[in-house]
Amino acid sequence: MNWLSEYVRPKFRNLVGSPREVPDNLWHKCPACGHMIFHKELDKARRVCAQCGHHMRMPVKHRLAMLFDDGVYDRTPLPKVPADPLKFRDVKSYSSRLKDAQAKTGESDALIVAKGPIEGRTAVVAAFDFDFMGGSMGMAVGEGFVEAAELAVKEKAPLIAIPASGGARMQEGILSLMQMARVTVAVDMVKDAGLPYIVVLTDPTTGGVTASLAMLGDIAIAEPGAIIGFAGARVIEQTIHEKLPKGFQRSEYLLEHGMVDMVVTRAALKSALARVMRLLTVPTLPYEHANLPAVAEGDAKVEHHRETEPTGPVDESEDPHPDAEILPPSDPPKRKGGRSKGPDDTAAASTAADRAPES
Repeated sequence: MNWLSEYVRPKFRNLVGSPREVPDNLWHKCPACGHMIFHKELDKARRVCAQCGHHMRMPVKHRLAMLFDDGVYDRTPLPKVPADPLKFRDVKSYSSRLKDAQAKTGESDALIVAKGPIEGRTAVVAAFDFDFMGGSMGMAVGEGFVEAAELAVKEKAPLIAIPASGGARMQEGILSLMQMARVTVAVDMVKDAGLPYIVVLTDPTTGGVTASLAMLGDIAIAEPGAIIGFAGARVIEQTIHEKLPKGFQRSEYLLEHGMVDMVVTRAALKSALARVMRLLTVPTLPYEHANLPAVAEGDAKVEHHRETEPTGPVDESEDPHPDAEILPPSDPPKRKGGRSKGPDDTAAASTAADRAPES
C-alpha cells in the first residue's frame, strides 16, 4: 500500500493533473423557489430571480452603481466618531466587532454617502450597508446622515435614503438611540430648504431606522417582498397573542394599507426615482416673469384684463326673455288681526327696538 500511495498515485496525479477546486459561490439558490442561478446571470439580472421574480439582497456598492448614470458617483467620507464610547463587551468586545466588519466590507461603518447624476439630475444618496453589522445605526451612521443632509442643502439636490438595517446598534446603547432624533432633525432641514426627501425601502428595514428616517419621506418607494417594520413578526405575535395575516410587514401588504406610496421592481427603480425627482423639483418662474396674457390696446376699463368680444348677438331690449319664468308678486305678510304689515310698521318696530328701556 505504501508503494501504491507514495509512488504510483503521485505519478498518475502528475500525468492527469490534480482536480481544481470549484468555488462555492458560483451558483446561488433562490430562497423563494429554490431555483439555482449562475452568479454571472444573477448579477446581470440585478440579483432578481428570473424564475419567480424574488428580489434578493443586493450589496450597497452594486446598488449605487445601478442607480447613478454610468455607475459614476462621488463619495463623501463619514465624520470621525469615538470607536467604542461605552467599552461594550458581550462574547467579544465591540472594538473587535468593528475591526472585523471593517475588514470584511472595506468600509468604515454601515453608511455610504454618495453624490451623482440620476438621469441627468444631481442627487445625494445615503445608503445603508447591511453587510456591516446588519446595517445597524450608531453614531457614525447618524453623523453620516447629517452630513448627507447638509450636502443636499448645499448642492440644492434631492436627498435619497436607502435603508437596509436591523435598527439601532445595541453596542452603543443610548448613544445609538439619540441618532433617531438627530436624523429626524436632518430630514427637517432638507424639507425646510424646499428639497424632496425620498426613501427607498429595501429588505430588511426594521427597528429604530424604521421609527425615524425610513418613515419620513415625501415619497416612500419599496422593493417587492421587502420586510419593513419596527418589531419582528414573532415578537408581535407573542405580544398580542394573535396570528398575523399572510404577508404581514411585506412591501405589498404595506402598500395596500397606505404605509408606502409605490412598490417598484429593481429594474424600474432608477427611472421611477428620476420621474419623482422631476415632479418634485420642477423649476417655477417668479410672478413678474410668468407668461401672463397681454393687455389689449385701447381704453381698457379694468387694469390687467383683456376686453373680449361677445360670441353671439346681444339682446339689449328691456322685455323679458320668452323662456324666463315670471313669478307673481308676493303679498306682504299679514299680522294678527288681519292687517298687512306696511313700511310704517317696520320703521316703528325698528325705532322701538333701538329705544333705551324705561327705568
